[in-house]
Amino acid sequence: MIYLDNAATTKPDEECLKRAEKYLYGEFFNPSALYKGGYNLQREIRVARENILSLIADNENFELIFTSCGTEADNMAVFGAGRRGNVVTTSGEHSAIFSAVNELKQRGIEVRFASLNADGSVNKEHLLSLIDEKTSLVSVIHVSNETGAINDIAAISKAVKAKNKFTYFHSDGVQAFGKIPFKLTKEVDFYSVSAHKIGGIKGCGALIKRKNIIIKPVIYGGGQEKGLRSGTENVFGIKNFEFAAMKKYSQIKENYLKTKALHELLRNGLDKTIFTRISGESCSPYILCVGAEGLRGETVLHEADDRGLIIGTGSACSSNEKNRFSRTILACGIGESLADGVLRLSLSSENTEEEVEKATKILNEIVANRKAIMA
Repeated sequence: MIYLDNAATTKPDEECLKRAEKYLYGEFFNPSALYKGGYNLQREIRVARENILSLIADNENFELIFTSCGTEADNMAVFGAGRRGNVVTTSGEHSAIFSAVNELKQRGIEVRFASLNADGSVNKEHLLSLIDEKTSLVSVIHVSNETGAINDIAAISKAVKAKNKFTYFHSDGVQAFGKIPFKLTKEVDFYSVSAHKIGGIKGCGALIKRKNIIIKPVIYGGGQEKGLRSGTENVFGIKNFEFAAMKKYSQIKENYLKTKALHELLRNGLDKTIFTRISGESCSPYILCVGAEGLRGETVLHEADDRGLIIGTGSACSSNEKNRFSRTILACGIGESLADGVLRLSLSSENTEEEVEKATKILNEIVANRKAIMA
């Protein structure tokens, strides 16, 4: 099997699973318990919180709230900060943001969508033009989960604050964390991350927020996570997240360069006469979005699956949406005929050159054969 759908989820890192195993079987106590076992686990959570946070932000000005996933972290930011006036976001956001802001619209808050450039990055000028004195929140995805376009959130958040210093800035960093080297700047107020995109397990994520910002929780109950996210803590998932994040960041530059080389091999290996490159040259090396004009991406996906190649057609979180075409791809200015044939090939540093070469051969053959039948 060749797995090129790492933007949807990654294979859990065996070493990190093994390290965290004791929190599943041996140290299984409730971290809120007053006996020694519970107290010790609370300390372990604190260490995990500090270690993960330190990878992209300073512990002095930021804090980290553990959640069940990146979607929950996104929702916490949207419903916590977008409580008045209007909210500005982009037409290329993950469904966790897109659906959440549309719920805000049902609650009487105006939502404004900034247009995209051809590669899926936000049109910065249009975004800034939508901000006014009533804008409570701006949310811009860091790395597009469909095209891999990288938005310069440091520059964008600075420009947002220059226009309205009271506006909160959030970024969905799920496809950037552990993959793209960066540090959060003072203008970023909220940032969402997820464990299963970097070799951790599903069921654990986090929202990073500036300490001086007060938001209301989305989940009420026992008051865990400083009252912002109630529910008994998933210690196994949290420690596994910590170990996976620490491992990824210890090799982040090395992994980036290796994946970039694989990305270029994949991009150049796909037949230019039958595949249109949607991802730009400066996109994340972990994602390559292409399109096969006149074909259905889903059909190509299933045939590739039959041949041992696993790929995607876009965001796995959007697979249940009723619309046939990706709203993000259409927002890039792509016509429906090409949008129907979109494929998302997402890499990991664990992929090999041999796998990429085999994948390009399989995809070239599938699409060439189908186009020949249609001719």
